Amino acid sequence: MASITIRGVKKNYARTQVVHGVDLDFASGEFVVILGPSGCGKSTLLRMIAGLEEISDGTIAIDGTVVNKLEPRERGCAMVFQNYALYPHMSVAQNIGYSLKVAGVPSAERAHRIQAVARVLELEHLLDRKPMALSGGQRQRVAMGRAMIREPKVFLFDEPLSNLDAKLRVQMRSEIRKLHRRLNATSVFVTHDQVEAMTLADRLVVMNAGRVEQVGTPAEVYSRPASRFVATFVGAPAMNMLEGTVTLDGLALLGGSRKLNVSRTGLPVGARVAVGIRPEAVRMVAPGTPGALAAAVDLIEELGAGRVVYVDLAGAPFSIVTSETVHTEPGSTVGLQFAESDLHFFSSETGSRLDVFKASVPEPAL
Repeated sequence: MASITIRGVKKNYARTQVVHGVDLDFASGEFVVILGPSGCGKSTLLRMIAGLEEISDGTIAIDGTVVNKLEPRERGCAMVFQNYALYPHMSVAQNIGYSLKVAGVPSAERAHRIQAVARVLELEHLLDRKPMALSGGQRQRVAMGRAMIREPKVFLFDEPLSNLDAKLRVQMRSEIRKLHRRLNATSVFVTHDQVEAMTLADRLVVMNAGRVEQVGTPAEVYSRPASRFVATFVGAPAMNMLEGTVTLDGLALLGGSRKLNVSRTGLPVGARVAVGIRPEAVRMVAPGTPGALAAAVDLIEELGAGRVVYVDLAGAPFSIVTSETVHTEPGSTVGLQFAESDLHFFSSETGSRLDVFKASVPEPAL
């Protein structure tokens, strides 16, 4: 196990900066997931930790030792890639033990360690097979075994499940989490898939455009997003957003047709505010219900245990996750209700979270 300390890390390609002064601390034995869209710099950051990318500025320390100038093999990290990168002419056992062979480990010890890793990953019955004879999930476990056998301080996962089908992804998420608990190693996992991130992480790092937007537990990031980007990126469907304007007595939504009973501090009248509400926090009611907002149904996605209803709310797209049995069909009108305590507020200018609003009356339904 090893802690990782990242201070002021930047990465430039020629004159283009792709990682902008990242500061992070990963505790020993922690499972950290770096989440973000393609091109946000998450894989570049991981490769800088591994030593596969040069650091343009800043420092990375593993277990208190700055590793900026160390070769990848000297850092105590093992990396699992999206591409399994297995040797096709070698058996599973040979693939797993190849790094030990290169390091000159005696064959008897090598065989013992290969068997131990194969037992953990349930690959014992596959040791004589070639990669072409394996399923995608089995190949990924072989790639993980190749990393494990080195007994690294740190495991680095670069979108390792992207090439698997949906069922295997679920299975491998469980395998990776169980493996982490068993080995208690420090793990850093990069993905663009929020489901992977939420289910795997002890702590979540959300990146956007080369910057860290938020760090926290999955529950913290989901329930209290630090920015509009995090609010709309984490969650499926994404958080609904409505544009609001600060007034003398609260906040006006939907072009002034609806007022929120909130008090404000620090924002001038006329300031623009984005108001967010999670789809599962919205309740559908019959049209015409007192206090409900009227919306036109555009699309319904049936999910078995529930459904997602997409509506048009005064020209704004809006979604609801519900298991309620209110009759709806495309083209019909429904009523929407939600509590003001479930609302999130963000600056329309900067996108940052605003904590200047609070309900001024006891949670009336809208």
